[in-house]
Amino acid sequence: MKRLGIVWFRDDLRLHDNETLAWAHMNNDYVIHIYCFDPRQITAKTYKCDFVKTDKYRLKFLIETIEDLNTSLINKGSGLLTYRDTPENVLTQLIEQFKNIFEITIAFQQQVTQEETDVEKTIRQLTIDNTIHVKEFWTLTLYHPDDLPYNNPKAFPDVYTQLRVALEKQGVRVRRLINIPDTFKPLPDGIISTPVPKLSDYGYSNETIHTNSVFTLQGGESSGLTHLHNYIWNKNLIKSYKETRNSLTGPENSTKFSPWLSNGSLSPRKIFFEIKKYENEQNIHDAGYWIIFELLWRDFFKFIAMKYGTRLFYGRGLKLEPYIWKHDLKPFEAWRTGNTGIPFVDANMREIMATGWMSNRGRQNVASFLTKDLGIDWRYGAVWFESILIDHDVCSNYGNWIYVAGVGTDPRENRHFNVVKQGFDYDPNGIFVRIWCPELARLPNEYIQTPWLAPAHILKEAGLELGVNYPRPIIIVPQWNQQFQNRRKSIQNQHHTQQRGINFYFKNHEKR
Repeated sequence: MKRLGIVWFRDDLRLHDNETLAWAHMNNDYVIHIYCFDPRQITAKTYKCDFVKTDKYRLKFLIETIEDLNTSLINKGSGLLTYRDTPENVLTQLIEQFKNIFEITIAFQQQVTQEETDVEKTIRQLTIDNTIHVKEFWTLTLYHPDDLPYNNPKAFPDVYTQLRVALEKQGVRVRRLINIPDTFKPLPDGIISTPVPKLSDYGYSNETIHTNSVFTLQGGESSGLTHLHNYIWNKNLIKSYKETRNSLTGPENSTKFSPWLSNGSLSPRKIFFEIKKYENEQNIHDAGYWIIFELLWRDFFKFIAMKYGTRLFYGRGLKLEPYIWKHDLKPFEAWRTGNTGIPFVDANMREIMATGWMSNRGRQNVASFLTKDLGIDWRYGAVWFESILIDHDVCSNYGNWIYVAGVGTDPRENRHFNVVKQGFDYDPNGIFVRIWCPELARLPNEYIQTPWLAPAHILKEAGLELGVNYPRPIIIVPQWNQQFQNRRKSIQNQHHTQQRGINFYFKNHEKR
């Protein structure tokens, strides 16, 4: 009996460095590739606030990715079958169709969070019930969990620095890239091709990219590899990443790799080895250190999810004691829609609403504002990000939210971002604020982050009436006004002594 491999694509939507795909084509006579637009992950509602799980921006990027993957597979003599159904239903039908003709193996990528692992359990049981084989592969991270210097996930450190130091001290290596066969095995007879769904199938119009968006690239492995090559080789942006990564404007100030990493159309190991190749050929040691540093953060949150499981989604996060959050929807909606009256927060929230993108600097600030200044349940913010972000990754998103909210792995749980100081530090001339809050366009730079402190004649000259054409602040933290006064004094003295980057205050009002 000939062998049939069924490759179930998940968050590994690429040909390069894909161990699941390589194994299937080296060990079977025929191979079927499937992808499921699982309604539980696309159109279902989030477990808080009832947002659609995958909104139009990420869905558009995903559809483009699947179209690209299908084209790549067709060029290899095969193709991709897509379904708007659950993997359990689709695989059951394929098994029933072919189990008396072939020896079947289902091959897929392992994941770590419960919704995904519950599906895996069902698929394993399906293979047992039908006496067929299953093959699972770990392709999510830069470092393979089997190579980590820990005996089991429970021994994994809760602090990022401990992981980074352990990897460096023990010389743990990133595994080599997986080579894909030059020729792919054919599809079996009896396969009926299926069309890739369109945005309109989900009730969305063909979205055009916002003119102010800093992320304008299409989804798909081909686009991701081209972007990687351009970023590192053609534009040499790797050299300036450390200095520009916190910028709020401009498409090239950060890598923008995350949308491809999130659905697996770009391998983290591919990025790593491309960086190492650049460093060797340019003879620039550690040129890409800070990019790899961020890739390791992505690994860290994956391994934290392995260690703690569903606690990643608890209101109290990883803490053992209860944590009391507010659940007031009125200030939450002001936050979500960018109408808090705090320009730096509003600009970031309007950007994500209009484009599906927000800088890492912005994400940390708006998360801190929601949880630390408003005291609102961090999960409300996390599910909004899950819905709207073009680069949503469940482990990174929820891991970062509990980190900022003080119920995760931050060793300084009382850390508080001073959003006014952050605004003055990272948008001192108000360029970013004016893009997304055009009603503030005529306000002088001195007041661009704190319009509530502007004198009446300044507001009038700027055509601004608080509470009418721009909201009054829904909260004012004393440190914000103090920050404004400190900045004014330092400017008047022509001697700005505050260090850029000291952006926190703590519950006991210590400054660190």
